[in-house]
Amino acid sequence: MRKLVVDKKYNNKKLINFLLDNFNGLSINIIYKALRKKDILVNGIRVKDNVTLISGDNVTVYITDNYLFKQVYLDIVFEDNNIIIVNKPSGVEVVDENSNNETLTTILEKQIQTLVFPCHRLDRNTTGLVLFAKNKTVLNILLEKFKNREISKFYKCMVYGIPKKTSDTLEAYLFKDNKKSFVYVYDKPQKGSVKIITSYKVLEINIKQNTSILEVELHTGKTHQIRAHLAHIGLPIIGDRQIWKK
Repeated sequence: MRKLVVDKKYNNKKLINFLLDNFNGLSINIIYKALRKKDILVNGIRVKDNVTLISGDNVTVYITDNYLFKQVYLDIVFEDNNIIIVNKPSGVEVVDENSNNETLTTILEKQIQTLVFPCHRLDRNTTGLVLFAKNKTVLNILLEKFKNREISKFYKCMVYGIPKKTSDTLEAYLFKDNKKSFVYVYDKPQKGSVKIITSYKVLEINIKQNTSILEVELHTGKTHQIRAHLAHIGLPIIGDRQIWKK
């Protein structure tokens, strides 16, 4: 059983559209079957039709998780008594307290039948290795090592453009506007901005397509740092949704 609260963007939207958007494994056939059985409640009332929702409505769904979520089997690349490293697929959040969808953390806990604690995050559409601790003691040790840069994180990305230098360390200043959900990158300090340092090394170039593959290392870890910093120097990541402003 899952409970959801309808937010503003679904005001005056149909129940089926709301459910399909909130459960990535759900099909229309399963929804209609649940409606016929009156296994869906809106504000505590069992409904059998594709009703229109209002912001603030409470929706309760009596459908098993097997039908609500896509079944994902995670690639575990290393595991011992203290840590576990998983190759994260695209399209899955590491953690997301505000979503009803399963995350990398919850999927992994089901797969190995024990609690785990993520030590860092990757963006939803980014693939790569994610390190988990198996207990709070190990988590605190690893977080301290990340903080002290005893553990390095490297990223591979394809960008539009070909850098003038085969490797470089970039410095700039990033300001995060929470209200507009944008980040701004400046060459000089601005009010409210923080310094960011990003290194890259060119792995491949394609002159015909005007693209490059870079290995990137973060020396500071700020929101959208790689995406925004590379875009700031004219090397936007291919396929990236713009969340930065110059």
